[in-house]
Amino acid sequence: MFQLTVFIIEDDRAIAHLIRINLHLEGFKTATFSDAESALLALEKEKPDLILLDIMLPGISGFELQSRIKEQKIPVIFLTARTSLQDRLLGLELGGDDYITKPFDNRELVLRVKAVLRRVTPKTGPVKEVSIGPFRLAINQRFFYIDDKKVELTPTEFELIQLFMKNNQRVFGREELLDLVWGFDFFGDTRTVDMHIQRLRRKLGKYKDSIKTVYGIGYQLVVNE
Repeated sequence: MFQLTVFIIEDDRAIAHLIRINLHLEGFKTATFSDAESALLALEKEKPDLILLDIMLPGISGFELQSRIKEQKIPVIFLTARTSLQDRLLGLELGGDDYITKPFDNRELVLRVKAVLRRVTPKTGPVKEVSIGPFRLAINQRFFYIDDKKVELTPTEFELIQLFMKNNQRVFGREELLDLVWGFDFFGDTRTVDMHIQRLRRKLGKYKDSIKTVYGIGYQLVVNE
């Protein structure tokens, strides 16, 4: 049976061991690293399906490591005791797909790993496209275009814009977006949605105002078809 591989980059051996046990119970293959340098060497030989990345590593930090490897487009979930909004924003800016603060529930961690992997798994079958205004999605290929120019999105950003494009002008509450995009009963707070929307808007460039804030509720995409 094919196993998905998760790299655990965490300098606390007890935490890394516990994560490894829980992922093994769910059928994942894992490799653990206590510093960024050893992980970089391993990444030269193998590309995992997902990385769990501690921020406060000895030597090269988790943020710096992610900045070095983000072009490899490996899904990354940050693990950290740092809870500030600035750290969350930086993690997302660097291409992180999720951000989990310590201490965390092991069931939550496994659910969030599975949710990220679902978002990045290509769908099979004929290529399907969704077009609205200047935006076009090649869903199975997971490509996004603005005015026929390809724009790189993270898996979460892709799921957000896909949901909006399929439901033009519909208002989505923040909690609803967490449920529909993250794919499970999210354990964090709705600021996660706000941060992803902020980053997605920047990638829309001159069309950033197409995603409207509905104060007190959430967001909607408004595009003339």
